[in-house]
Amino acid sequence: MKWLVAKRVSQIRILEAARVLRAGGLVVMPTETVYGLAADAFDPCAVRRVFELKGRPSFDPLIVHVLDTAQLVTVARAVPASVRRLIDAFWPGPLTLVLPRRAALPAGVTAGLATVAVRMPRHPVARRLLRAFGGPIAAPSANRFGRISPTSAAAVQKEFGADTPPVLDAGPCFHGVESTIVRPSRGGFEILRPGAVTDAQIARATGRRVWLRGPRPPTAHPEAPGLLRQHYAPSRPVRILRPGWRSSPPRFRGRDALLAFREGIECFPGVVRVLSRRGSLREAARNLYRLLRQLDESGARRIFVEEVPAGGVGSAINDRLRRAAGVGDRPGG
Repeated sequence: MKWLVAKRVSQIRILEAARVLRAGGLVVMPTETVYGLAADAFDPCAVRRVFELKGRPSFDPLIVHVLDTAQLVTVARAVPASVRRLIDAFWPGPLTLVLPRRAALPAGVTAGLATVAVRMPRHPVARRLLRAFGGPIAAPSANRFGRISPTSAAAVQKEFGADTPPVLDAGPCFHGVESTIVRPSRGGFEILRPGAVTDAQIARATGRRVWLRGPRPPTAHPEAPGLLRQHYAPSRPVRILRPGWRSSPPRFRGRDALLAFREGIECFPGVVRVLSRRGSLREAARNLYRLLRQLDESGARRIFVEEVPAGGVGSAINDRLRRAAGVGDRPGG
């Protein structure tokens, strides 16, 4: 994986961002998944500012980013041997682990849960910031609560306008969907949120059973970030097109928009965007939020989204599409 765009961000800007964090301020940092709204994880006031700027409810926990295992043990009080296999295989990278939290970590970060969601990012700018700051950073996606996650600095600016904190612009994010969230459970691993690391990769790396978390009641408070029924959503209504929809399409109208997986959509009356012309799920993931934002800004009345093939990172894409439509957490998501 090459990170040539990271050269845009000078060490001077990194040091300036670290100073902002130490003073209790917020910055926007790139990661390999999406851009994050960063604060000192051990500063309750800074953490509260993250919730306030995003408009995020206090019951929705944040992900904590760490540079290395030395920082990990300052936020997590136990790291089981089975979890160390995941760390060896996928860190740094787009995998978040749910672990027992240290009491010193502010309760606001974890929304009062006894666990903390923590990951070690791979993006060099995020890692340079963590090193310069010298401690864990709490960083949810840098967008208004429930909205489409940003995969570019321009998307962050559109979200917050004049309220945008300093941004470390390192170009578009590599994966384009958020990290996989995993917790150890019953001799294996439960995927709470599918993401860039797949269930098959986790099973191969650990030799353990891996399963997707079952559906929860819509009123249940989340056990980890990004699990609410409606999330990652544009301002326009989103409608899911299930496999086989082309044989019996709904009644489209001229002000409708369509987000298709690949080419081959004929006679659609409105705006069409294609996730991957060659049918690549990885490419589709990288394009997902950027194209969904384009359709949201197109003036469309409704946005129809086509589910992608299941399996691999396709599970993450379909999960985000369902949550954008407000039907997340259904079986198979």
